Amino acid sequence: MTDALAGSGLVVVDKPAGMTSHDVVARLRRIFGTRRVGHAGTLDPMATGVLVAGVERGTKFLAHLVATTKSYDATIRLGAATTTDDAEGEVVSSGDATSIRAEQVLAGMAELTGDIMQRPASVSAIKIGGRRAHELVRSGEDVEIPARPVTITRFDARAFRRDGPFLDVDVRVDCSSGTYIRSLARDLGDALGVGGHLTTLRRTSVGPFQLDDALTLDTLTTSPQLSLTLDQALTRSYPVLELTADEAAALAMGKWLEPRGLDGVHAAVAPDGKAIALVREKGTRLSTVFVARPSTL
Repeated sequence: MTDALAGSGLVVVDKPAGMTSHDVVARLRRIFGTRRVGHAGTLDPMATGVLVAGVERGTKFLAHLVATTKSYDATIRLGAATTTDDAEGEVVSSGDATSIRAEQVLAGMAELTGDIMQRPASVSAIKIGGRRAHELVRSGEDVEIPARPVTITRFDARAFRRDGPFLDVDVRVDCSSGTYIRSLARDLGDALGVGGHLTTLRRTSVGPFQLDDALTLDTLTTSPQLSLTLDQALTRSYPVLELTADEAAALAMGKWLEPRGLDGVHAAVAPDGKAIALVREKGTRLSTVFVARPSTL
C-alpha cells in the first residue's frame, strides 16, 4: 500500500548567497513540482546556510516547528557602521580600529552574552503598522524598532584579522530565535566606539536541524529528495510518545486520549513507526495539536 505522505516532509537547504528565502521556495516548487512549499526562519540574501522548508503536508508542520535555538558563523568588521548593519548598506560612520585590542573585543562580546535587550536592525522583516520595517526604510521613513529580549548563549571569537583601519572578527553565535546577528555586530562596534557591521553570515543550525542535513539547490535540482520525511521531522523535533494501534487510530480521527502526565508537546507514534500527530495534555485530555496522518488520508 502506497504511503499517502511519501512526498511530505522537510527539505533542509544550504541556501546560497544572493538569494532571498522566497527565491529558494520558488526553486523548490519547480524542483518538486508542487505549489505546496513553504519555509521557516527567513535568511537575508547575503546569508548562507540552513533554511528549513516544508513540502506538501510538511508545510503545515512548519507552524509547529519551534526552533528555540539557532547557531551562526559570522564575520564582524569593526571600524565602520552601515545603514543596514551589514555589508550591503552604505557606510554612515567610520572609526579607526587599529588600536582596538582583542581583549577589548572579548570584553565587549561578554557584555552582549546572556539575556539581553536587543534592538533589531531597521531593515528587518518585522512589521510596523502592517508594513515590513525594511519597506518603510526603503521608502525614506525613519524607523526605530523597540528593543526586545533575546538570549545569547554563546558569542565566541574564533579569529582576528587586521585589514587597514579595520579589525575583522570571526565569531560563532548560539542564540534564541528572534536574535539579529547584525545587531550584535552594530552593538559591539558601538560599544567599542568605532562602529561595526556584518560582512559574512552562515547559519549552521535551526533547532535540531544542522548543516549535515542540508542539501544544495544544485543537488536537489539533479536529485529531488526530502531531507527528512514527516515522520522523521516530528520525532526529531519532539519527544516521542509510543501509541497502541487503537490509540493511533483514535488520534488520526482527531479524538482525544486519557492524560498520562506528559509535559509539553510530544510526537505520538504508532506501533509501525508512523508519526500520527503532535499531542499535548490540557486538563483531563491528551489532545492533538497537529495531525500529521489524519484518517482521511
